[in-house]
Order: sequence, then C-alpha cells, then structure tokens
Amino acid sequence: MGPDIKEAPQKKFGPWRIICDQTLITDEVISFQYPGGGTHDDPYVVDWIPGDPRNPLRFSPLWKWIITVTAAFGTLAVSFASTAFSGAMPQIKSYFGASDEIATLTVSLFVLGFAIGPMTWAPLSELYGRQLLWVTTFFFMTVFGGASLASENVATLIVLRAFAGAIGASSIANSAGVISDIFTAKERGLGVTIYCSAPFLGPTLGPITGGFLAQAAGWKWVDAMTVIFSGVMWIVGGLIIPETYAPYLLIRRATKLSKMTGKVYVSKLELEKGRKKPSVLFRTAMTRPYIFLVMEPIVLSLSVYMAIVYGTLYMIFSGFPVVFETERHWSQGISGLSFVANMLGQIGALVGYSVFFDVRYRKALERAGGYLPPEERLKPALIGSVFLPIGLFWFAWTTYSHIPWIVPMLGSGVFGFGQVLVFLSIMNYLIDSYTIYAASTMAANAVLRAVFAAAFPLFTTYMYRNLGDQWASSVPAFLSLACVPFPFLFFKYGEAIRMKCKYSAEAQRASSQLQRSVAEKHVFQSESPAGIRDSDPEA
Repeated sequence: MGPDIKEAPQKKFGPWRIICDQTLITDEVISFQYPGGGTHDDPYVVDWIPGDPRNPLRFSPLWKWIITVTAAFGTLAVSFASTAFSGAMPQIKSYFGASDEIATLTVSLFVLGFAIGPMTWAPLSELYGRQLLWVTTFFFMTVFGGASLASENVATLIVLRAFAGAIGASSIANSAGVISDIFTAKERGLGVTIYCSAPFLGPTLGPITGGFLAQAAGWKWVDAMTVIFSGVMWIVGGLIIPETYAPYLLIRRATKLSKMTGKVYVSKLELEKGRKKPSVLFRTAMTRPYIFLVMEPIVLSLSVYMAIVYGTLYMIFSGFPVVFETERHWSQGISGLSFVANMLGQIGALVGYSVFFDVRYRKALERAGGYLPPEERLKPALIGSVFLPIGLFWFAWTTYSHIPWIVPMLGSGVFGFGQVLVFLSIMNYLIDSYTIYAASTMAANAVLRAVFAAAFPLFTTYMYRNLGDQWASSVPAFLSLACVPFPFLFFKYGEAIRMKCKYSAEAQRASSQLQRSVAEKHVFQSESPAGIRDSDPEA
C-alpha cells in the first residue's frame, strides 16, 4: 500500500503462525473493501491491506535479521560442501584408487550444479514459493549426501555429489530471493552483503575443516560433516523461514478468499500481468541468459571477469596443497590453514564495503534525489581490480621454500580482499544496469562462474606439475591483469555502451519511467535488485 495511507491497527501474530499459515485470513482481511465487484468480469483485486501482518516487508526487524542469517547459512552450507572434499583428496584417491583428475571431479561436478540454480530453481520459486523449495531441496541434498557415504566406487560418489550440488544450488537463488522479499531496496544493503559473504567464506572454510577431519578420520567423516550441516539447515530453515514471495502469497490468499466467500478474488499482480505459465517461465529462464551473453557486451565481459576471479578461487583449493604440502612439507591439516589468510582478506573487504562504500553510496543517492548512474557502483571494483593481480603475483613469486610462509599468505589475503570488492561491485552494477532483466543477467553471470569454477581445478595439477609453482600460480594473475581495464572502461564509457545495447537501453527507459511515476503519483515501489526475477511482461 502507499506510504500516504494511514495504517489501521492489526492483531499481532507470532512468527510460528505466520510460518505455518501462508494466507493468514483474518476478519480484517475478509472485511476489507477491495476494489472490484467480486464477479468474473469484475473480480475483487487482492493486495496487502494496511498494516497487514503477513506482508513480508512488515516483519519485525529482529525476525528479518534472523531470517537473513538463516538464509545466508543455508547458502554457506552449500558452498562449504562444494570444497570440503578438496581437503580430503589424499584419502579419496587412496580409498578408491583414483587419479588426481578423477578425485577432483567430486568437487568440480558439485560446483557445476550451481549453474542449474538460476535457470531451474528461480522459476520454480515463482510457481511454488520459496518455503516449499527450501524444505524440499535441502531434504534431497541431505539424502544424496547421505547416500554418497555408502559409495563403493568413485563413479557413484561423483554422481551423487553432482546431484547434491545441482539440488543444493536452489539455496543460492532462493536465499537471495528471501532477502529481497523482506527488505526494501534502501534497507537491504547489509542483508545482501551478509548473503554474498557465503559464496566466498563457504568455499574457503571447506578445505580448512576438511583437511583436519580427513587426516584424523577419513573422507567419509568429511562427507558426513556436510550432510549434518545441510540436514541442520533443512530443519532450522523449515522452522524459521516463512513464505516470503509476495506474488505467490497474494495468489494463495485470493484463491482461499474465493473458496471461503463464493466471490471472485484475484491478486493485483495476476490481474495486471496474468498468471505466469510454467512453460513461459522456464523458456525465459533457459534461453535469455545465453542471449544476454551473446548480445550484451557488458554482461559478457564482466561475467567473464567474475568467472575468472571465481574460478581462481576454486583453483587455489587444488594449488595450495601442492605449494604447502609438497614444497614446505606441511601436514594435510596444517596445509588447510593456508586458506585462513584468503578468508581474512575476504572478511576485510566485506566489512569495508558495508562500512565505507555502501554508506557513501547511500548518502550520495540521497543527495542525488534517489537516482545515481549504475557506473557509481563500480568504484569499489576500481580498487579491487588492482588488488587482484597484485595479490596473485605476490603469492606466486613468494612460494619458494626459503621465503617465510607468512609472505605468500599475505599475498593470498590481498587477493581475497580484491576478489570480494570486484564481485560485490560488479554484481550491483549489473543489477542497476539491467533492473527489469536483472534475473537473466545474474543467471548468465552464474552460469559462467560455475563453469569456470568447475573447470579450473581440473587442470591445476597438470599446470603445477609442468610449469612449476611460480609460473603456474602466475597464470590466473596474468588473466586478472588482462581484465583490470574492464571496470575502468565501463566506469568511463559505461553509459554510452549501455545506450547502444538493446536490453540495457530498455532497462534504462523502464527505470526512468518508474522514477517519473513515483515522483508524480507517490507510489510505493518495492524493487527486487537481488536479481531473482525478471519483471518484464515476457518473463
């Protein structure tokens, strides 16, 4: 409802009632004077009533943050499971008699499943809501993970891990959707940052814990740890996270009101755009990301850049054991601690982004009257893009055994710092540039990231064996160095490039029209910049 409407007092309901009751039909909901006549030709139009306790945007601040942290931990559980096996490679190779490359597939194919998330689970969340997907997919991820404990050969383990990764990928799309549902655009900055920390911290924590546990108890306990983590999130998420997707909730409420009263009710969004057909949703989800990669140079170039950065993160999970176990003769568990420096750099960037860059951006946004060009989002990437090659070259050429171990660790931390700044900055830039097409943009980006993250570890062992530690570690450094100009070019020429691209130009026109509408009619608009769904009529 509009902010100029005075909200009537509503009966308060506890979280458990809201979790269990998606429609929450109260006397106020039934007696509210909805627009329309209640007939097929002139149905009642259902929207949130003033003070509606079932409106996700009206949840208490405490509950919103509990939901946010739970959703972030769900994503952490999946990203953690993706790399925990990298700390158990010696045990997996010994147990199954597998080669380095075959054993690495237990990580690579799990990560490749992440490409499925935006294309499959996001449309399903629009059809069936976030809550059902959370409960269902975490259950089956836990089942497949548990089944892999009984694997009698490496092929079975790889296949079950691949299924677990593809199913667990729902959390990546679903958790971001939950956060975008419960916060307004101005409120969700910190929530999105917390959520975005999971894809970095999870993969970094995986080898640390996996290395020690595998060394002490074997690879099956590493697998069991990931199963327990996902099982706990299945239970905790099911008990804490309610349905939050407003269009789905309003459709459910309208359907129930129709059954209860005998009148015809439809949700406001359904009346305006029609109920989305599954075939249309899936066709859009499956095809448009590839169209964006072909037709939109902004999406292609920046997605390749982010994919290289993300692929490098997964590559070092195979490279660090070579450097520290082989050259410095560290134990398997101690070698896993080498990832701590990278993690500290990531945390430093997350804090810096939230405390410095995000605060400055919001203040500048207020001064500018509510609109800034998307290129303003690229300022952190200008810094991060320089830190990336510095950190990687620093690490590469200080891996000699006679150089103190702390020196390459510092380089790893610099890489982690630059990595997060680039990731958050470019992600926000793409969202702001494509607004109504944000879901397709993020899906295209996610597909490339997953492919690179799955592929890079497969050739890491060969690369270190044939090139040596220094030159092998320099390969991603040279790749990131070649990508340094991208943020600078788009910061300077991005607006001109966007106006020449079909979809970004359409998004710009839609954003301008929305701003004029809000300014003239004072319409309250809750955006979805987390990139969960496209809002154009075809989506």
